[in-house]
Amino acid sequence: MTHEETSASRREFLVNTGRIVAASALAGVAIPRVHAASDNVIRLAVIGFGGRGGGAMKNVMNVAKDSAKLVAIADINPEATKARLSSLVQEFGEGVNVPPERQFYGFDAYKQAMDCLEPGDIVICATPPAFRWVNYRYAIEKGLHVFLEKPIAVDAPTARRMLTLNEEAKKKGLKVAVGLMCRHCRARYELLDRIRSGEIGDILMMRAYRMQAFSNDVVKFAEAGVNELVYQVRHFRCFLWTGGGTYNDNFIHNIDECCWMKGDWPIKAHALGGRHYRGDAADQNLDTYSVEYTFPDGAKLFLDGRIMPGCYEEFSSYANGTKRLAVISTYKHTPAKCRIYKAQLPEKNDLLWSVKQPEQNPYNLEWVDYFDAIRQDKPYNEVERSIQVNRVAIMGRMAAHTGRIITYDEILKNEHEFAPNVDKLPMETPAPLQVGPDGKYPVPQPGILTDREY
Repeated sequence: MTHEETSASRREFLVNTGRIVAASALAGVAIPRVHAASDNVIRLAVIGFGGRGGGAMKNVMNVAKDSAKLVAIADINPEATKARLSSLVQEFGEGVNVPPERQFYGFDAYKQAMDCLEPGDIVICATPPAFRWVNYRYAIEKGLHVFLEKPIAVDAPTARRMLTLNEEAKKKGLKVAVGLMCRHCRARYELLDRIRSGEIGDILMMRAYRMQAFSNDVVKFAEAGVNELVYQVRHFRCFLWTGGGTYNDNFIHNIDECCWMKGDWPIKAHALGGRHYRGDAADQNLDTYSVEYTFPDGAKLFLDGRIMPGCYEEFSSYANGTKRLAVISTYKHTPAKCRIYKAQLPEKNDLLWSVKQPEQNPYNLEWVDYFDAIRQDKPYNEVERSIQVNRVAIMGRMAAHTGRIITYDEILKNEHEFAPNVDKLPMETPAPLQVGPDGKYPVPQPGILTDREY
C-alpha cells in the first residue's frame, strides 16, 4: 500500500464525521427490512454479560424500555452473570426476560444465545476483545444487527479480519455500532463545530491524560480452582492476547476524541513506558505510558497514562490551537464540560465559551442514535472508523512495549497475532499465554524484544 493510499485511508472518515453517525457506503445494496416482533419490540442478546455487557443493556433500557427486550445471555461466569441479571430484572422488570433455558455458559455459548434471535434483532458483543471477530462472524451469518463493545481488535491481523468481515455486514445492510460513545456526545459535537469554524485556530498540539488507579489491572497469582484460560479471560485487561492490555482498552477513548477533533489520524508513535514498584503483580501492563503521536501536518498528540495508586489523577483531553485552548473533556467520559479559553491556559477569567449543563449521557445517546438508524432503516456502520482508532492505539502501545518508533504503515502490515486460534479454544485447553515458574507472565521488554510484543 502506498503512502498516498494510507493517507487516503486515514482521511476517509472526514467525509461523514460532521454528523452523528458514520454511515457506510451502501449505494445499490438492498437493506433488509428491520425485524421486530408483532408488538414492535426489538429483541436483544448479550454475549459477555460482565460490567460492559450489563452496562450496555442498562443503557438500552434507559432509552428504549418499552421497545426493546433482553431475551438471552452468554458468558463463562454463571455466578456473576446471574447476580447481574437479577439486578437488571429488579430495575427494569418485563424488559428483561431471560429464563434459565436462555442463559448459556461456556466458550461456545455465544452461538446458543444468538440462535435465540431472528434476523433484524440485536446482539451486544461485550466479551473480552480477543473474541470480538469470532462473535462478529457468527452474528453476520445470523443476519443480526450488532453492537460491538470497544476495542474491536487486539492486534493488526485481527483488525484486518474485522474489516474483511465488515464487508459482509455491509452487503447485508446490517446496522453495526461500536462502543466509542464519545462520538455521540452532543457537547463534543458543539465543540467540534467551533474548532472547524476556526475559533481556536490551527491545532498544533493535543494533550490527553488518563491517570488513574485501576484495581482490576493488578493481577496476582492464579485463583485456586480456576483453570488458566478462564483466569486470563476473566482478567482480560491484564493480558495482551485477551484485551490488548490497559492501553488498548482504556486509553482508546482519549485517542478517539482527539483524532476526531483534529480531523486526521497520526502517522507514527514514539513512546516511553515502564513498570515500577509492582510487588507480586503478575499482569503484562506497564505502570506508565507516555506516547508522542505525530499527524501528517506535523502536529502532535501527547498521551500520558498512569496506573498507579496514591498519585495525582487526571482524565482529560485538550487541543492547543494557534489562537486558543479547547478543553475536549474534563472528567471521565461524561460530563465532557467542553470549553474554549481566550489563550493557552484554562484561566477562569479567560473563559470564552462553555457547553451548557447538564449534558446528556453519551452512553445513552449512542443507543438513541443506533435505534433511530434501525427504526428508520438508515445506513449505519461504525466499524471502519473504529478500526482506524484501534490501529492508532495498537501503534502507541507497540511503540512503548518495543522501544521503537512505530508507523501507521507498519501497523497496517504487521503479521503478529497474539492468539490465532482463539475461535477454537475449549475451556479445558491451555491458555495462549503461559505463566512462568515464578507465577508471573512475560512482560514487555523495550529495547530487548523489539520486533513484536508478547
